[in-house]
Amino acid sequence: MEKLLQSSRILVLLTIITCATAACLLYASSVVIVYQIVMDTLSQLPTHADEGKRLAVKLLKVLDTLLIALTFQIIASGLYRLFLAKEELKNKGLLKAMDIKNFHDLKITLLQVASVIMVILFLEQAVEVGATIETLYFGIAIAVVILASVFAAKTMSHS
Repeated sequence: MEKLLQSSRILVLLTIITCATAACLLYASSVVIVYQIVMDTLSQLPTHADEGKRLAVKLLKVLDTLLIALTFQIIASGLYRLFLAKEELKNKGLLKAMDIKNFHDLKITLLQVASVIMVILFLEQAVEVGATIETLYFGIAIAVVILASVFAAKTMSHS
């Protein structure tokens, strides 16, 4: 039985490595994308409102990607803290700042980040498409999901 439990720690470590790698790749690609946006913008500054909106949408999409990268980082750090970290490391650096003491705290943190990502997706839609009925429906759908997440977070047991 102990051998099975030890191998499950390896699976947790594999999950942590996968999430950390995904976060690093998303951070790196975001830096490259922002660099490209800066170069494109400096070479041809927006002169019309529509061009400014397109720039805003590009930057919102980068922000969305960065928040997804942050989500992967939070998952990796949270799982490390919960399952692998030694007690003296749990109160240092990012692990201390995250204040994740159990799996419930990790779920709540992920729900919060997911809610912010959904709001950014709505902002992208609103800027890109404008005030259409589809944007209204999209906003209502996101609001329902966020409300459900808040309700779920408040009613989750701490086990």
